[in-house]
Amino acid sequence: MRRKTLFQIAEIANGLVDPILAKRAGINTMLLGSWEDIAGPEFADCTKPEKIVWQRRASEGQADGGFEPGTLVVACEGARALFLSHQLGEFIDRINGFFGFPAVQRIKIVQKPVTPLNRPKRRAPPLPQDKAQHLSKMLGDIEDDRLKAALEKLGRAVMTQKKHG
Repeated sequence: MRRKTLFQIAEIANGLVDPILAKRAGINTMLLGSWEDIAGPEFADCTKPEKIVWQRRASEGQADGGFEPGTLVVACEGARALFLSHQLGEFIDRINGFFGFPAVQRIKIVQKPVTPLNRPKRRAPPLPQDKAQHLSKMLGDIEDDRLKAALEKLGRAVMTQKKHG
């Protein structure tokens, strides 16, 4: 008997939209969806990634095909662009950390109004008591509040993942 597999609409949409975004803008929905975490609270509301411009190589036909990091174009509102320009090094590190390799070598800031991403915040389902205690015990020795909060968010997401199959 065939087993019916359920998919979330987001999974299907990402599968359809990612190739289009990658071809037209050089970005994917993972980057857009994680932008709030990458940009941090100081820039999440006033910036938005628009596209990644990849360098054209003169030797595109060569077998070694060395990778060249691209330029991320970020829309930023008004005077906040000045503050962003002072933190570009850290921003590039965050973006490359997200990708897991040096994908971006520079950021081009474009000043223009940014419409906030009005997506409702999804609340993670509550963890069972035993898992919540286990997570709390694992994070008990961490002193940095921001790091602890980020790891707790990650831990909750991992522990509440649905099993597909």
